[in-house]
Amino acid sequence: MNIKKLGKADYAPTFEAMKTFNAARTPDTEDEIWLVEHPPVFTQGLAGKPEHLLLRSDIPVVQIDRGGQITYHGPGQVVAYTMIDFKRRHVSVRKIVSALENAVIATLAEYGIPSAADPDRPGVYVGERKIASLGLRIKNGAVYHGLALNVDMDLSPFRQINPCGYAGMEMTQIADYVQPCPAWDEVADKLAAHLTRELDFQAA
Repeated sequence: MNIKKLGKADYAPTFEAMKTFNAARTPDTEDEIWLVEHPPVFTQGLAGKPEHLLLRSDIPVVQIDRGGQITYHGPGQVVAYTMIDFKRRHVSVRKIVSALENAVIATLAEYGIPSAADPDRPGVYVGERKIASLGLRIKNGAVYHGLALNVDMDLSPFRQINPCGYAGMEMTQIADYVQPCPAWDEVADKLAAHLTRELDFQAA
């Protein structure tokens, strides 16, 4: 598993780079995790319904090819893009989703934040409040896109949307539970370590 820290990067070129990486994969291409922090942007998935954007603002809306509805990315959020060849690893996409959720849960546990996945709603929750969102694209026997973990950010743009298509969904972040809030780099490193462990599937 190759870990790449991209730091701050615009969404659109990162999205194009993901698609290019996946299209150029060979059976020997090493899987990768990209860690990135985006400027403010809404991303609308393939099944996205326009009514889930409640309020227009100067934050751009980008149509993309992952599953799911609309979500928000912005400064203070760790985004982890997971380019995984699931056929080579002999695992289901559902198992990859569970691995991503478990990695977030383990990361939050290091900060004393109890969290859980919900079998009916992808993502990770602290009580009823969502702290991490997931969305994947399946193509050519591999997945890309990944997850977004809220660390220390302005959560108000989430009120301009129905997050992931759920009206009234309340969002939360690490900074709501831990002060001083850990730095972005620290959380990204911990998340990458847990992702590496959780995605270390043994071939059947």
